Amino acid sequence: MPRLYVSPLSALENAIRDVSPQRIVSLLDPETMIETPAGFEPARHLRVGVNDIDSHIDFLTAPNEAHVQELIDFLGDWDLREPLLVHCWAGISRSTAAAFITLCLHNPQLEERAIARFVRQKIAHAKPNRLMVEIADDLMRREGRMIAAIEAMGPALDTYEGCLVELPVRPLLKGET
Repeated sequence: MPRLYVSPLSALENAIRDVSPQRIVSLLDPETMIETPAGFEPARHLRVGVNDIDSHIDFLTAPNEAHVQELIDFLGDWDLREPLLVHCWAGISRSTAAAFITLCLHNPQLEERAIARFVRQKIAHAKPNRLMVEIADDLMRREGRMIAAIEAMGPALDTYEGCLVELPVRPLLKGET
């Protein structure tokens, strides 16, 4: 079964060693963006330089349509045979937004609210970046259902940093939602 891993930056090195991902998505602000990890092919490492913000703030880089389309394209090209690792600085907001987008993309038969409930069950600290999800909702033609789903998730466990979390991608079994 295909696996998706969500991680903070601090756990990235160990996560690469432990789960041997086929692809990596780094969602970090432009000033702290990392290089492609040693021994990893740059074509299999998507680096999206955005700040963790939900609206335009001077001197910061808000997620925009080009960023999210690049993410969707990269996720869509994933063959689901080997693990995918998504990380941001804390493993709480940008990476969990990318995880939610990934699950929606690869499970079009499921309702977005069921996917959001699944994310909440597996990642208690998830606070998906609203702007990333809003843009993905539009690009994926979900008519507001993705945004409604993350808004219905309820409050997240308050923490400074997440941990490495494993999510099955497909099939997302009815009993797991």
